Formats: sequence, C-alpha cells, structure tokens
Amino acid sequence: MKLKVVCRKVYDYVRYDLKEIAFPSSLPDPPHIKKRGKLTWKERYLVLKEASRLYAASWVRDIGPELRPNDYKKEQYDEDMPHEENGTTKEKEPSTLEDLAVAARGGMETLRPALQRVYMTRASAYRDALKSFIEGYQEGIQQVMEKKEEANKSQEEKDVGKGP
Repeated sequence: MKLKVVCRKVYDYVRYDLKEIAFPSSLPDPPHIKKRGKLTWKERYLVLKEASRLYAASWVRDIGPELRPNDYKKEQYDEDMPHEENGTTKEKEPSTLEDLAVAARGGMETLRPALQRVYMTRASAYRDALKSFIEGYQEGIQQVMEKKEEANKSQEEKDVGKGP
C-alpha cells in the first residue's frame, strides 16, 4: 500500500509540479481585461508589412569604414586636406555608440576590437583620475605637514624667547 502511494505522489509530481517548475504558466489576466480576438490573415499581413517597413527604416545606410574601407578612402583623403578658409583640418570621429553599433553589425570579429578600445579608454580614464587624485592628496598632506612644521617652529621660538 505504501509503495502505491509513493508511486502515485512521484507520478503526480512529475506530471503537474515538475511541468510547472520547468515551464511556469503566467498569471491569469484580471477580470476587467478583455481578450483580443485573433487577427485575420489580412490584418496579419498589414502588421507584418508595417513592422518590416519600420525595421528597414531603422537600418542606417552608411555602415562605416570598418566594413567597407574602399568606399571611404576618397572621403578620408578629402578630410585630411586643409580648408582654404580657415586653414584647419576637418576632424570627424564617430561616437563610441556609433562605433559599437557598426562593429556589432559586422559580427564578433569586429565587435571584439571595438569593445577592447572602449574598455582600454575607460581604464586609462580611471587610471588618470586615480593618479590625479593621489597627486592632489599628496600635495594636501604636504601642505598640512608644512603648516604643522611652521606651527612647531613658531612654538619653539616662543618657548626659546621666554627662557628659564
């Protein structure tokens, strides 16, 4: 009799509980929510058409020099030439976010160097900030020590001036 009960409990656990643990069901909707009906084939087509249009519009047509370097050689040559008006060179660098977006479209082999550049830039910024903080801290300590030394010297001079 006990074996039958144990088997039944194991069977119920596997059938109901384990399924709920592995693939949990969502909470039911509140009673005031009305369920939407299924879309017709025409409505599905219209939704797919609009989603495709928005997706295509989200892609930038210019994917950058990392993936098409031959298209950018002429532009880089023109940018390196000085302007006649003010004699300065035109400098245009893509932002970090644009750089990562272009690299992500290129796949893992282009994304890894871009991420390494970002991490190295951040690490050097943190290192420089920490170095600057330490230098400032040491200068502050030196100023405090100099003030203490001056206070000690002036105190000694007062003590020597009084005499026994």
